[in-house]
Amino acid sequence: MLKGKESKVALGLVLLFGFLLFFIGTDGFSAFTAETARKHNLIDSQPVFPEVTLEDSQERVYPFSEFAGKYVLITFIYTACTDVCPQLEMNMSEVYQALPEDVLGEDIVFLSVSFDPEQDTPETLSTYRGYFDSDGETWRMARINDQEELNSLLDAFGVIVIPDDNGNFTHNSAFYLVNPEGRLENVMDYKQPEAAAETIRTILEEKGGDV
Repeated sequence: MLKGKESKVALGLVLLFGFLLFFIGTDGFSAFTAETARKHNLIDSQPVFPEVTLEDSQERVYPFSEFAGKYVLITFIYTACTDVCPQLEMNMSEVYQALPEDVLGEDIVFLSVSFDPEQDTPETLSTYRGYFDSDGETWRMARINDQEELNSLLDAFGVIVIPDDNGNFTHNSAFYLVNPEGRLENVMDYKQPEAAAETIRTILEEKGGDV
């Protein structure tokens, strides 16, 4: 009888230890997937946005530091995408429309970055932005022509881009919020634009803005 009790106690301790390991390893059960864990790691490390050179839909060329002192909400896309990217940009538009006009371009700028610079010319980006009511100013669409700069950005922000043999890409997607100091502050689920808009409003309010 005693041995049976001891076995139950031992089993209970093993289960409890496993439970604690799982709790710690999943960041309190929130990091159930590799993608969620990746987002948590990015938020914790707050990588600096590399100093890349952008060329936007109006053929303007400038460094990312153009946006110094402002928040920047970023997506990574390619215009030939027929599945994730259109939904990503439609949801980006929802966030854009949910914020007061007076903060757009002043406190926050929206930026869609193409990782297919060869195909996504300024002319192509100009056409594409029209599908989502991007004004090209407070919400810009741009490419990075220097492949090394592009790779450094994708690597820093954990953006996975895998090309196939047909000019398409497999990639992960999210909303990336860069703070006025140029560091990644938050990574938000693009499938929840209302929650993303509320998060951004809260951040801007805490920074002293009337949102």
